[in-house]
Amino acid sequence: MRLKRSGAGSGVGTGPGFGSGAGSRALALSWRAAPLDTTLELATTVAMGLIPAAGAWTGKLLFDELARGRAMDPGRASWLVVIGALLTCSQVALTQLNGQLARRVQRAVALRAQDLLYRSVNAFPGIGYFEDPAFQDRLRLAEQGAQTAPHDINILLTETARNGVIITGFLGTLLAVWPPMALVLLVTAVPAAVAQRALAARRARTTEETMESQRRRFFFQQLLTDATMAKEVRLFGLGDLFHGRLLAAARQSADADLAVEGHGSRVQTALSLLSATVAAGGTVVVVRGVAAGHVSLGDLTLFTSAVLGVQGALATIIGQAAQAGKTLRLFRSFLEVVHAGPDLVGGSAPVGPLREGIVFEDVWFRYHAGAPWALRGVSVTIPAGRSVGLVGLNGAGKSTLVKLLCRFYEPERGRILWDGIDVRELSIVDLRRRIGATFQDFCRYDVTAAENIGVGDVTRLDDRAAIRQAAAAAGIDATLAGLRDGYDTLLSRIFFDADRERGLALSGGQWQRVAVARSLVRRDADLLILDEPSSGLDAEAEHEIHRALAEHRRGRTSLLISHRLSALRDADVIVVLEQGRVAEQGTHEELLGTDSQYARLFAIQAAGYRDTPTMAGTSVAPAMPVTPVGSAR
Repeated sequence: MRLKRSGAGSGVGTGPGFGSGAGSRALALSWRAAPLDTTLELATTVAMGLIPAAGAWTGKLLFDELARGRAMDPGRASWLVVIGALLTCSQVALTQLNGQLARRVQRAVALRAQDLLYRSVNAFPGIGYFEDPAFQDRLRLAEQGAQTAPHDINILLTETARNGVIITGFLGTLLAVWPPMALVLLVTAVPAAVAQRALAARRARTTEETMESQRRRFFFQQLLTDATMAKEVRLFGLGDLFHGRLLAAARQSADADLAVEGHGSRVQTALSLLSATVAAGGTVVVVRGVAAGHVSLGDLTLFTSAVLGVQGALATIIGQAAQAGKTLRLFRSFLEVVHAGPDLVGGSAPVGPLREGIVFEDVWFRYHAGAPWALRGVSVTIPAGRSVGLVGLNGAGKSTLVKLLCRFYEPERGRILWDGIDVRELSIVDLRRRIGATFQDFCRYDVTAAENIGVGDVTRLDDRAAIRQAAAAAGIDATLAGLRDGYDTLLSRIFFDADRERGLALSGGQWQRVAVARSLVRRDADLLILDEPSSGLDAEAEHEIHRALAEHRRGRTSLLISHRLSALRDADVIVVLEQGRVAEQGTHEELLGTDSQYARLFAIQAAGYRDTPTMAGTSVAPAMPVTPVGSAR
């Protein structure tokens, strides 16, 4: 699964207009997020650019007045001092105001970027992108680029305007005192721009190349700090192992960062030496002019301020352009995610109640090109109002079939029909509203008990009666009602509730009942998928929930998946998958009456109930046949 790129190439430019329009899009994001604050930030920045030149001219006039000796006008000199102080105060005030505006703009941009990014991520209809490591890296880069690039582009714009004013203000001085200096400063800015651009490109590449190691570091951090992992980490003594791998990943990123920063330090040192040499050479020329009487002392101070001002302004523009170039390269990742095409295409046809059934017609699927086939020409019918049991060893393709049925992926070949209509022609949202599911790897949300069930149908999130009815069907109502705050109890140990009380945790079996209730709250679902709905339950609880589910399934279409074959024996049809193919199908009795894989697996499981070990290690068969615990019959 690959994202569509928003533009060709990945070179880093030096201004907001380079590449595929990423700069203009980043700037547009800033203006749309905070138009007034962005305008005021630009205005104050330009005003700040006028002050240095005005201050330098004020200083020149003051020194020239002082140089008159006894002919000096004390009143004029005093006013020049006052004007200089006012300019200094204005600079400080504008700097504070500009900084506050910049922070407001940055916060607004960050919020808008987060909104756009995760709105786009949430709009992906399938799950292919989320199972792609390259997408995960791209998403992390997108988060960085979205929060920094618009701000950097805005700063580049405002700093270019401010420093452009500074350069313009000082340019007249340089031309008046020693004209060649203006040309020398502009020429020496060229190698600085080239060097900064190359450095920014190198830094951006380093960020991209170390993203995987950073993701590994985050993964090992989670292993060392997550409450659900803590038991195994401590029991098996995995702390030192994961800690070592965390440090290795962190060290890999740090070494790469240090290498590029070391190179950057050398580049900056060389550029500083170049600037100092140019400034010293020009100043020596003007000092000789002062000695010869061609240049006044005030002109020397003004010239020195002008050289430093122009050099600083050019360095700021070049540095900001390079920084913007780096972040714009990351911003392309944001554009790629936001403008990525859907991982699968849905139709627009409405989905009506299931009347006839669901049909898999010669369905082939693999997770990516070159991967082994997960499904190989699967043809299965799930009749409306009937129950189908799905059996198979691990890796047989059961979970893949469910993913396709829920429209998380597209079949590579073949079709899936809902009442004779290809599901690709149907609205994905409407189709999923017709499906209720309990997945084997169900989620445990860090929200209240009521919300943990209500999210199964967000339209009933506040319908306490419907939530309790689903919980009762799953056999968890009494447990949840008896919690500290009943259904309003927070089921989490990592958050506090509104009263600053630590949340509570359920047992594994209780969580499984909550997950089942979550699927049952969707009362109008036509298809119910139950993937190992009782794997974490004790024998008595398993029997109860299968009986409740059998009652709930009556008249509904259901797909049941379980390694406990006794849980499937009352299914209308049992389908056995083997290596991605349909190996067998039939009723429980029909499959037991043949030399089938299902019969062999059922016999193996049943033997564990029939055989009674003795002290001598032999086994004694009970006098009466024993039905495996958990049977719905």
